[in-house]
Amino acid sequence: MPSLLKHWARIAVTLVPLALALVHSLGLFEMGLVARLDNLIYDLRLRATLPRTMDERIVIVDFDEKSLAEVGRWPWSRDKLAALTDELFDTHKAAVVGFDVLFAEPDESSGLKQLRQLASGELQSHAAFGERVESLAPRLDYDRRFAKAMDGRPVVLGYYFTSDREGRTSGVLPAPVMDRRHFNGRYAQLYSWDGYGSNIDTLSKAAPLAGYFNAVSDTDGVLRSVPLVSMYSGRYYESLSLAMYRLVLGLPEVRPAFPGESGVRGGVQGMDRLLLVKGERAIAVPVDTHGAALVPYRGPGGPKGGSFRYVSATDILNKRIAPGSLSGKLILVATTAPGLQDLRNAPVGDAYPGVECHANLLSGLLDGRGPVRPYWSWQYDVTVVLLVGLLLAFVLPLLAAPLAIGLSALAAFGVLGLNSWLFLAYGWVLPMAAALLMVGVAFAVNMSWGYFVESRSKRELANLFGTYVPPELVDEMVKDPDSYSMAAANKELTVMFCDMRGFTQMSEKMEPTELQHLLNGVFNRLTDVIRAHSGTIDKYMGDCVMAFWGAPVDLPQHAQLAAQSAQAMAAAVHAINAQHRDRGLPERGVGVGLNTGMMCVGDMGSDIRRSYTVIGDSVNLASRLEGLSKVYGVEIVASETTRRMAPGAVWQELDRVRVKGKAQAVAIYSPLVVGGEASPTQIEELKTWAGVLKAYRDQDWDRCDELLSRLHHAYPHKALYALYADRVSTMRMLPFDPEWDGATNFESK
Repeated sequence: MPSLLKHWARIAVTLVPLALALVHSLGLFEMGLVARLDNLIYDLRLRATLPRTMDERIVIVDFDEKSLAEVGRWPWSRDKLAALTDELFDTHKAAVVGFDVLFAEPDESSGLKQLRQLASGELQSHAAFGERVESLAPRLDYDRRFAKAMDGRPVVLGYYFTSDREGRTSGVLPAPVMDRRHFNGRYAQLYSWDGYGSNIDTLSKAAPLAGYFNAVSDTDGVLRSVPLVSMYSGRYYESLSLAMYRLVLGLPEVRPAFPGESGVRGGVQGMDRLLLVKGERAIAVPVDTHGAALVPYRGPGGPKGGSFRYVSATDILNKRIAPGSLSGKLILVATTAPGLQDLRNAPVGDAYPGVECHANLLSGLLDGRGPVRPYWSWQYDVTVVLLVGLLLAFVLPLLAAPLAIGLSALAAFGVLGLNSWLFLAYGWVLPMAAALLMVGVAFAVNMSWGYFVESRSKRELANLFGTYVPPELVDEMVKDPDSYSMAAANKELTVMFCDMRGFTQMSEKMEPTELQHLLNGVFNRLTDVIRAHSGTIDKYMGDCVMAFWGAPVDLPQHAQLAAQSAQAMAAAVHAINAQHRDRGLPERGVGVGLNTGMMCVGDMGSDIRRSYTVIGDSVNLASRLEGLSKVYGVEIVASETTRRMAPGAVWQELDRVRVKGKAQAVAIYSPLVVGGEASPTQIEELKTWAGVLKAYRDQDWDRCDELLSRLHHAYPHKALYALYADRVSTMRMLPFDPEWDGATNFESK
């Protein structure tokens, strides 16, 4: 009977993840973690299936840096825009032109200056003045010239809506595409706005259509969808991409379409399609309950992204493009110039041009393709969660660990496979994070049930050392827990101090939370490197990390592993800097000190706070060596003992130094190559450098200068050689000292 009770208790515990997943899938309480994971899965899948081909039908005419340099800063005078519009239609035969820019104010250009000059006395006669003004007016009113260029042509202007509580408005809104009567009393959760910024009256009347270029990001700041229709003041307006698409189709009527009663979730009825109706023909455009469509991204953004052709606006104006080369194209006029560029955080890039969101949507509308979130996606999620959850709850408790792992993996791959097939075959974007997390948690709950039969000593050991050493070393330790303890002991170990250069200056310029995020990101990378090389994390001290090798698990090659880790950490910092350069973030350097020797290792501290750490003179020396890396212009400084116990590296001797607190001089080294052979060039460099050190310690300054000149010529950016050249020039002024041992004294820490 007790065994049966335990079995049912295990089933009951396994049903808990199922219950939590159902609560989320039914919409009773949506969990942010699950939603974020679903978004992440969607982004990964979207990037993996990008067509990465160019849509030749859509062209972006760009007010780029080249255009601004040749014509002048933005905004351009409307006569230039009129000329651009005429060129696009008359010379290049464009099919539709959409402006992803706003004309919110009347144009004040050089034509008005002519009137002012005229009024200041250029013409003395009032009659002549009036005649002159009348003759100039048509040419000076650039807004009218631009309006005339758009009149009767397939042009779509852009504007935007705002969530301004005060309901501020400017410009003239276009005619709505729908109103409440189209919904027949049905409810739609469309985005609703309080204000808008639109184009001036003269231009609004000239263009046949206008569409908003609003894009609403998800809660994580990523732009995955764009509302095709939105509501303002009880009326419904269309987006820029939908307006251009309708213009291509001959301006069909827009109507909402609703699913059957099966689409009801939580008592809310949602729209799932837009119908573009003209005569007897109707085209269905799938949307979500907010009237938004997922953006069918084609690939990376920008002029070099390969998704859309970019043409500089100045090349159009100056007739550098062959006539008719844009014939039949759908043109989006926008800007990518710095300071004007509309950048979005998209699933395919952090700095994605906003105009390409509309271009991708337009491309998908033309093809009748694109990812779709069906209105019944929540029902699919509930069904999958229920079936898989019940299977795991009743079968997992019956299986041994290997079979339980197999069943859980099969369930996870089944959920992933079905979901991926529906996406690839039909474009359906269906949730699966709740099901996957449920599988993982159900498996974890079952496995943790067996955890309580493990020996107490193994659990304590894993808890004790799990935060210090890599998991694989903990696994090794629990095989023989009696051989390990936290008691202090003297052992030969290798210790490392790694300091991040530049964080002190950065702290004066960055917000604390921003600096914390940056520092944590660097430490995460460095910690992964240390653990990958079997190191034990001792502590983090501001912008410095301390680690050691050889305890609690004996590692015969602790010095070699430490040297490899130091080299990999320096490489990781270089990689981080490369990423930060691309994102405009500050860079930093790294300094590493390594020493091998006897030190005391164990659990130390007070009754309130303790830690597993190392202390001793060898530890202090490693700290001093880290500080010397800055002096010698290298990233890694190691002691003689570390060099001797790490023969798998090619070392360059830096100096003999006498650091604060030590009377005896020690030789210090920096690795040129770790885990490989030196190149012929490096061998020659080390040979020449050995001659420099011998001449330096013999106080043969002429020989030093000769050899250093060679090295400095071959390696002009190596600070070590410049340092010695400065030393030699200074020491030439001193008399020969027969007692000098060639060591450099450092009194500061």
